Amino acid sequence: MAARRKVRRSRPKRTFNISAIEGGAAISLLGSTGAAAAAQEALNGNIKGAVNTLQSNIMSNKSKILGTLGAAALGKFVAKSFRVGRVAKLGPIGVSL
Repeated sequence: MAARRKVRRSRPKRTFNISAIEGGAAISLLGSTGAAAAAQEALNGNIKGAVNTLQSNIMSNKSKILGTLGAAALGKFVAKSFRVGRVAKLGPIGVSL
């Protein structure tokens, strides 16, 4: 008689991918809009000041924001034409295009 073997269970993936283009665009937009200062104001209870901060930063950085969005769209279009997978990996985080 043969010994019974345990059923193999699949393990969940231990890595996750972050799109380099989307991540870069998000960080650039956060800097251009002053979202960190607005969030800090909102956490302090000054919602009106937070909205005014966002509004003034967005209006003063319109061209930079539009450039970032255009570059991200173009980058995603170009990246889809290439079959490039993972660009870099640092621990459980993989950076892909």
